[in-house]
Amino acid sequence: MTIDSKQMAAHLANLKVLLVDDEHYMRKVVRTLLMSIGVREIHEAPDGLSGLDAIRTLAPDVVILDWEMPGLDGAGFLRIVRQPETFPYPAVPVIMLTGHGERSRVVKAVEVGVNEFLLKPVSSKALYDRLVSILANPRPVVRQGNYFGPAPRRIATIRADAQGDIADLVLLN
Repeated sequence: MTIDSKQMAAHLANLKVLLVDDEHYMRKVVRTLLMSIGVREIHEAPDGLSGLDAIRTLAPDVVILDWEMPGLDGAGFLRIVRQPETFPYPAVPVIMLTGHGERSRVVKAVEVGVNEFLLKPVSSKALYDRLVSILANPRPVVRQGNYFGPAPRRIATIRADAQGDIADLVLLN
């Protein structure tokens, strides 16, 4: 599907985003970035359990999720969400936003059903690009064995930095 910039701006203006992150400052930064790219309806949850409740009551179009939170972390959160038998919105698109770029984390995020992966610190362009990917090129939701979530993508290239963290990741649909 091809969406021009005017249509994308309209999509973003009507998007309902839930931001789940335990750090108040990070929620504030991401909220500001979302507003700068045209998103107007942004809801926040300070932890995983509140985030699950918020999905149930708000039915957001997209969830932006931190990986590391006390209590219920991002991976555990997503395991609960991606249960169509027990969770009301198991196909909600999720962008994992984390400060942990190790290859093992990226692979784990894909295994639990994230739609997109972003590394902190995040830019408005990177956030915009991930939202465009979700809106303009939504991947079908599939069930493969125990997996329920977006159709998996192949990893085309990975470039690591000196510490072994993911510096660049190209995924193919």
